[in-house]
Amino acid sequence: MSTDTSSFLLPSRIASLVHAHFDALPTRSKPTIFPDGSREWIPMSGIVAVKGENTPSESLTCISVTSGAKCLSASHIPHCRGLVLHDCHAEILAIRAFNYWLLTECNSVLSREKQLLNGHDTSTTDNEQVPDSPFIQRRKIEEDGDSICASPTKWPPFKLRPDIKIYMYCTCAPCGDASMELCMAAQEDATPWEVSQQEGPLPRTQDAEVPGTETLLDGRAHFSLLGVVRRKPARMDAESTRSKSCSDKLALRQVSSLLSCETSRLVAPTENAYLAGLILPEDEISQVSCDRSFGENGRMQALEGRSWPKDAKFKEGTPGYRFRPFQVLSVPSEKVATLWPFAKANSVPCPATSLEQQGDSSTSGASFKRSRPGNVSAVWVLAPSYYHSSAMTLDTGSKSVPTLCRSKTGLYETIINGVKQGNRASSPGARGASSLSRAKLWALFREIAPASAYQTNISPAESLADASETGSLRVNTVQHHMSNITTYQDFKNSSNLEDHLQIRMQAIGDAKLVLKGWVPNTGDGSWGLDVLVGPKKRKR
Repeated sequence: MSTDTSSFLLPSRIASLVHAHFDALPTRSKPTIFPDGSREWIPMSGIVAVKGENTPSESLTCISVTSGAKCLSASHIPHCRGLVLHDCHAEILAIRAFNYWLLTECNSVLSREKQLLNGHDTSTTDNEQVPDSPFIQRRKIEEDGDSICASPTKWPPFKLRPDIKIYMYCTCAPCGDASMELCMAAQEDATPWEVSQQEGPLPRTQDAEVPGTETLLDGRAHFSLLGVVRRKPARMDAESTRSKSCSDKLALRQVSSLLSCETSRLVAPTENAYLAGLILPEDEISQVSCDRSFGENGRMQALEGRSWPKDAKFKEGTPGYRFRPFQVLSVPSEKVATLWPFAKANSVPCPATSLEQQGDSSTSGASFKRSRPGNVSAVWVLAPSYYHSSAMTLDTGSKSVPTLCRSKTGLYETIINGVKQGNRASSPGARGASSLSRAKLWALFREIAPASAYQTNISPAESLADASETGSLRVNTVQHHMSNITTYQDFKNSSNLEDHLQIRMQAIGDAKLVLKGWVPNTGDGSWGLDVLVGPKKRKR
């Protein structure tokens, strides 16, 4: 892992693109600037696909833009029923949004294949092929070096195109281990928070040999313990969470890839399904922190050289899980300052100070009133490459924001407390659930899965026809595997899934053992998709 400061060209272009998209969002999705001159602050993140990097045809496409800094307390999780977002930190929303976009991109390609097969596509002539997605393609076994005889692994039908790289831009350093030195340097009083014992002792992980890791550490707890898993602390006087820090979640993604449990059933984990680079303002980068948190010689170095499936010999483009450290790239802080008026002011007290103290000028000083934490999260996602009519009715908000910086909108939402604006997290329902929620993403996958036919090395026509008559490789459909699954927990951990999903679970499990002190945020998995069925209207 390296921090590149020699050239700001690509990082600056990516940052400018993400900021331009955020600037074009409606006011309701942005932090508030108050009449007295005070304003809210919020972190913002974006994911950008770079196609043909370092070539004359290089192009950048903004996939998602998100903002946010809130997460739910541990006691709230069992009441979510898959309808409330647990973690609304900007980086985590951006990754969820990226996976939402990948699902819709797969769906659009499959819809075009079906239109062509049925003769309903009027946009192409009889001699034309289905237009390629600029981002994804169907896998071909011979291209991926996957031998039917030599390998029992049946990887998913799609993969990202080999000339695509994925970058994430953030306006501030990820919370947790990658920002510990920055946090220490910013404090007048560097006394760490005490570890909260209100939850009682939490289970150790197998390799958690660091003292004090029986309990998830708050963001400022025990500065002397570095390289360990931390939770998002909110304020010191707030109820505890079990949401792991963004540093920890990004570190885990260096093994599991950016693909979620839904998209990993449709898109293969090739090298470019991992983050290529994390882009930050230069004053938000601590070289020591980033090397420790994300580097190949840092806290995850025990995974260097390992692969899942075990002992697999990967060549370029072959699916499989490995520890793939990303670059940390910088943007000049002066440039970010001109682009981002919603940064957290240096004079703002640390999160350990309560909101009442922050707003009281008699105790904290008038300068502390210049910035307040915002509670609104913005979500914008690029539209899929091809329009398709879905049998599923989704309230995506795209009609209110049809285009953004000449980019077609696939999803636009404003989130407060984990649900869409105007709804209550305390009484979640399908109407208020974000399209990025567990229930909505699972439902979207279920809508797409039957069409995918879960086949590789076949033509578009064969993918929708009866492959048993063509002699092509036939793999059972995802729908078959999903038929006996009734809860989200079963969906994530079913023993009836194809081999590659078991491999993914093993890779994640091994990574969590290396990340010291990983405690699962359980309690929101024992529900089915009936949570999206609204109550019947009463007869008058």
